[in-house]
Amino acid sequence: MRLDDVDQQIVAWLSRDARSSYRTIGASIGLSAPAVKRRVDRLLDTGVIERFSAVIDPRALGWSTECFVELFCEGRTPPGVIATVLSRYPEVVGAYTITGDPDALVHMRASDTAHLESTLERIRSEPFVVRTRSVIVLSKLLERTFPTTEDGVGGSAPPAGTKA
Repeated sequence: MRLDDVDQQIVAWLSRDARSSYRTIGASIGLSAPAVKRRVDRLLDTGVIERFSAVIDPRALGWSTECFVELFCEGRTPPGVIATVLSRYPEVVGAYTITGDPDALVHMRASDTAHLESTLERIRSEPFVVRTRSVIVLSKLLERTFPTTEDGVGGSAPPAGTKA
């Protein structure tokens, strides 16, 4: 689906604050609240917007250790097999096929380094895993859930900290 400028502005608003009211979004982009709702419903129906969710700070839940693990697999292990096995580990918050020597890049969170180490040992014991290489995150410099320009996705986004 091709997004027009108005759709892009709505997506920019919702990517910054999904709790913004249709009235607030509409007032900023020149549409009525019902018109914004119709567009959001269409964006949901066409899959542009997959879902709305809360962003939880993992540290607030006690998961303060974060790392990325390069996974090296035996032979031609299919990505589906890797995904199925990694989905069994709640510490794995993301897994990706990548270019280069590793077969996958795994994003993990744990309560501490001991928790991380025990999880890595369990992953290393999977029959197709040859070896891993890990890096622990010291601090987060930048994280986005959706790429935006300074003015949002093709238009103006709500100012930082704006609430409905």
